[in-house]
Parts: sequence; structure tokens; C-alpha cells
Amino acid sequence: MTVARVEKEPSPDDGERMGPAGGLATVNEVRLIGRLSLAAEEKELPSGDQLTAFRVVVNRPRDKRRGSSRVQIDALECHTWVARVRRAAMTWQVGDVIEVNGSLRRRFFKTGGRLQSMTEVEVSSARRVSRAAAATRQAS
Repeated sequence: MTVARVEKEPSPDDGERMGPAGGLATVNEVRLIGRLSLAAEEKELPSGDQLTAFRVVVNRPRDKRRGSSRVQIDALECHTWVARVRRAAMTWQVGDVIEVNGSLRRRFFKTGGRLQSMTEVEVSSARRVSRAAAATRQAS
């Protein structure tokens, strides 16, 4: 996947993207297209709130400087609070190609008395791009 970066002058329509006193804009936007590698799982938090978590695997571009021919991947943990996305995610199967849009979030937690952190994608919208190959064959 190739990512193009386009820079433009901030316009008055950018509103909330403008930094303090018209400084540089800050943006936290993520778009992933990859394979579902861990089926969606619904979780109920102690507060009673519902969230759905899943994992998306994306291929990294090959690094020609390192001379490696191995395909490298990133497995990214995703979660969503959005009911529409939660319902859709529960219908996806491992291997489905999905597209997610959202923001990066870093959360902190204690495990065994040690403070740890994890970076996740908080998904605001998502869709299945294509079914897993095995699911397509079974349907025929």
C-alpha cells in the first residue's frame, strides 16, 4: 500500500484542526485496509459500556535497504464503541479484508504491578471489502 502525503495551507474551514493561535494543525487519523486475523469479540466493561475488539493485519512495504525478501506485517489491535461498527464486526470472519477508519489511542494499565501501555486504533467506521477466500469457496 502506498501512502501519499498532501500538504496544504490551512483554511478557515479546517476549524478544529487548527492549533492554538492558528499554529500547525494536528491530525490523528488512521485508515487501514487489511485482513481480519482475530475475530471480533464483544466486551462489557465494569462501567457497563460495550466495546468490540478485533485485530487487523497489514503488510509492510518491503524495505529495499535491508535487502529482505520476507514479507513483514503489522498486527494492529482495534476497538470500537460505535454500535453500527460493532454489529458489522461481529459478522466478519477471520481472513476477510476490511477497511477501518479511526484514531490512534494509547492506553495505560497495570499488569503484575508494572505499568504498561498499548497503542490501539479506536475505530469510528469500518466495512468489509471482501470475504475470506475459504468463506467464498464454501458458499459456492
